[in-house]
Amino acid sequence: MTKKVVCFGEIMLRLSTPGFQRFVQADSFDVTYGGGEANVSVSLANYGLDAYFVTKVPDNPIGQSAINHLRRFGVKTDFIVKGGNRLGIYFLETGAVQRPSKVIYDRAHSAIAEASPEDFDWKKIFQGAAWFHFTGITPALSDKVAEITLQAVKTAKEMNLIVSCDLNYRKKLWTPEKAQQVMSEIVKYVDVCIANEEDAEKVFGIKAAETDITKGRLSSEGYKQVAKELKERFGFKYVAITLRESFSASDNGWSAILFDGKEYYQSRRYRIVPIVDRVGGGDSFGGALIYALITRKSAEEAVNFAVAASCLKHTIPGDFNMVTVDEVETLAKGDASGRVQR
Repeated sequence: MTKKVVCFGEIMLRLSTPGFQRFVQADSFDVTYGGGEANVSVSLANYGLDAYFVTKVPDNPIGQSAINHLRRFGVKTDFIVKGGNRLGIYFLETGAVQRPSKVIYDRAHSAIAEASPEDFDWKKIFQGAAWFHFTGITPALSDKVAEITLQAVKTAKEMNLIVSCDLNYRKKLWTPEKAQQVMSEIVKYVDVCIANEEDAEKVFGIKAAETDITKGRLSSEGYKQVAKELKERFGFKYVAITLRESFSASDNGWSAILFDGKEYYQSRRYRIVPIVDRVGGGDSFGGALIYALITRKSAEEAVNFAVAASCLKHTIPGDFNMVTVDEVETLAKGDASGRVQR
């Protein structure tokens, strides 16, 4: 029986400048859709799981277009609610070499940000599900969405689902103080916590020793301690931390650590150059980690599968990771050569 996974969050209209043009140069935008949990749901559908995405979109052609985009990739949209005034938008200017990428959000008063707890029947949504995933972006959208998220995780645990959360701190949505206040309550119901180099520090004040991300210094030993502190404070079953070394906008190092409370599993490190599109890179890691754990791969296999999947995402335009299990496993095993496959 195919495993059912439910993801909850916001899907946005993405408007990107063509190629590497700057906003002030562009005469047009490339259109697609994306968002943290939506990106995860597409990965899971690509891997053959029964992926459901839950959100609220406006009852207009733009909202329907977002739903259709998810359906193209096999994501189930049965529990998406229609209503509200607008779909959130984000604008992307893709950087290159020493010029970083830029994102501008236009998401205030989106349909999901103004959703009400009555919009979602979580017992019905979670019927037959094995896993629930959300990110820290979702409760940051509004106090009401934070309340909805708390209801969701409580119901998920009552119904014996595994719950995962990617902390995904966004300074444009809330302050560290507000994030800690809200997330400290929500993560009590989380089994698998995913974070990057700065999330734990911004949300919970846990800083990695011998690390300065502004200067590109990452200490795996420092982040092992971060994982340990997160585990001890909140009782997570697994803590995963992605480590991005940004040499330039086009050149990154990429690896991760997975901690199960006893052992630390350090993934293979990839040097990704040149990067095609790094947006959604963390989400592709999360989706692959969920797939690996739900299909009972070992912790070591899981972190290597997740990092390989995310490495491949950096080569694909758009938010979604369009790869198969076989492609990820080939890279994770070290068998990928980059030669033309005929």
